[in-house]
This record gives sequence, C-alpha cells and structure tokens, in this order.
Amino acid sequence: DLHIDVTFLDEEIALAWDVIRSEPVIVRLHCSLTQYLNGPVPTVDVFQTMEYAEQRIPVLNEFCVVCDEPHVFQNGPMLRPTVCERELCVFAFQTLGVMNEAADEIATGAQVVDLLVSMCRSALESPRKVVIFEPYPSVVDPIDSQALAFNPRKKDYDRVMRALDSIASIREMTQAPYLEIKKQMDKHDPLAHPLLQWVISSNRSHIVKLPVTRQLKFMHTPHQFLLLSSPPAKESNFRAAKGLFGSTFAFHGSHIENWHSILRNGLVVASNTRLQLHGAIYGIGIYLSPLSSISFGYSGLKTFISQNPQFLQSRNLKCIALCEVITSPDLHKHGDIWVVPNTDHVCTRFFFVYEDGQVGDTSINTQDPGINREILRVIGNQTATG
Repeated sequence: DLHIDVTFLDEEIALAWDVIRSEPVIVRLHCSLTQYLNGPVPTVDVFQTMEYAEQRIPVLNEFCVVCDEPHVFQNGPMLRPTVCERELCVFAFQTLGVMNEAADEIATGAQVVDLLVSMCRSALESPRKVVIFEPYPSVVDPIDSQALAFNPRKKDYDRVMRALDSIASIREMTQAPYLEIKKQMDKHDPLAHPLLQWVISSNRSHIVKLPVTRQLKFMHTPHQFLLLSSPPAKESNFRAAKGLFGSTFAFHGSHIENWHSILRNGLVVASNTRLQLHGAIYGIGIYLSPLSSISFGYSGLKTFISQNPQFLQSRNLKCIALCEVITSPDLHKHGDIWVVPNTDHVCTRFFFVYEDGQVGDTSINTQDPGINREILRVIGNQTATG
C-alpha cells in the first residue's frame, strides 16, 4: 500500500477516481508474490485513508497476513489475524521472524501457553484425531528452510507427538532466559520449538488468565480465562441482535480434545457432521445449558483424585465455557437444554479449566439472579438481559 499526495490530479480524474484531492490516498497494488503462478490477476485499487480504514478494519482478520488473500475458513473469521495455509505464505511467515512473539507469550502468559499445549496434546491422543486435530501444523523445517517439516498435506501424527513431548513445562521455562529455553528444546528435538511457536501463533482466539479479583468464585477453580473469539464484524452483529432481543449466559461443555480446533475455528454446529460426538435429539445447533451439571457432563469431568497433578502433563484436564447467547425466537429451549442454530448468536466469554482432583460446582444456574449479577460484575457489562 502506497500513501500518495494527489493534489496534482486533474479535477476530472479525481472525480472519476472518487477521491478528494486535498487528502492523501492509498494506492493498493494487489499482486501477491506468494501466489504469482496461481493467484488472481493483479489489480489496482484507490482509497482515501479514512475510507480504507473504515472498510478494512472490521474484516481485517478475513485476510492472510502475508499474501492478503481472503482466508477460506469453513466457519468464518476469528478474532486474531493469522497466516493462510499456502506453503509460500507459511515459509514467509516463519522465516521472516514474524513468530518471535513466543518469548513474550511464555513470559507473560505461561498458563495460557500451558493450556494451548495441553489442548494440542489431547487432540493428538484422541482416537478421533483425524477429525478434530484441525488445523494440522504448518511448520518450516529448521534444517531445510525450503521444506515443511509438518505439512497438512502429508500428516504424520506420531512425529508431531514426539515433538510435543519434547516441550518442557512452560512453568519451568519461565525460570530460565528464553534463549536458553530454546537451546534446550532444540537439543531434545529440533522441531519442538517451531511447533511451540505454531501452537501459539495459530491460536485465533484472545485468551488471557483472569486476575483473582475478576474471577467467578462460584466456579471453584483458579484456572479461569477470558475467552473472546468473535472478530469485530461478528461482535457488531451480535451487539445489534442483543439490542433487539436481549441476551443471557449459558454454559457450553466440550471435551478438552475438541478445544484445539474450537480456538482456531470457533464454536460450530456439529450436528449431523463428522464432528458430532453426542446425539442431536433436540435439533441442529450449538448446545448450551444454564445448568453447570449438564455442561460438565459433556466436558467429561470426573471426580477422582490424582497425586501431584501438573497442569501441562495432566491427562485429565476438563474444561467448560461460559457463553453469552442472544435470547431471540431462534433460541430453542428444551427444559435446561438450549439449542442455538445461528452461530452468530453465541459468543464465548469465559473459560474454566479443572485439573485432576478438582470438582466443579454442579449446582450453578446462570439464570439465578445472584449468579447473573456476579457474571455481569466480572464481565463489566450491565446490559445483558434475559
């Protein structure tokens, strides 16, 4: 994109281009170097700066950060920008050092990185990994930068698992300088560090650990996270629908093996698809419940106790999301089981994780006035209505 002073333009040309001569323009030379063989025909677009910003920002994450071509996401865009899966884009993205944020992520969000790795591991260990370990990593070979060590077109789940096993506990990592961490990981497996970078950078949701003062104490877990995944355009549509119909809160339970995909593809309607794990007796849609007991059942939460659980290594992490849902006529309530056919009417807000030995409170009802007030206090939003 080139910013150009166009005061020299003839008035008729400015009129034809629909630009104001006193304001600079952005000339967009749309010619993707990473797709010059099979990509679209080069084009030239002219925008005023403000017009360009207004059009682009709401849909920014719909485009690859390298080639700027639209993503082909099955379930629409997410909150964080990402690179597409075209091999040349992956090479450019990783070899240009764009993924160096891993050091900052580990230093400032160790538990989040722990969680991302745990989700990745659970998906890989699942008998359903062919379906749910999606996306599969795209990682450039650190020895041969012209090849992909992990390639979605040539999947090798065992090799990914070996690299994942070489990733030490993130909590232990924070006790040493990052370069030393990387050195140790490279010593164990040259693909461990690139895989960790991919796990971090491919997460398309915004997830951060909540401070104690912003946690929902009735959830009985210290592992509470803010989880946002809707891009600006979807959030805007959600707020518009909320203004018309109001909103409320409900739980969504899903086994941790599914969250590797959910954080990167969003909550989807799995009914009557290969992603469906449980029945769809109440119809097609995203299943929610105001009762924690019902959603905990879908998360696979158990109550047995394991000695000295470690967050990263635990094989019994369970999780549950608290979502905000539009109370429109499309929301089908079958007692305490709610079905939302419109994915735009559900937004994740909070995420709760339980380690071995932890037990969630199964008596929580989001429609209880006291519970609802506490949710609104924590979320800092006083406009949700039932």
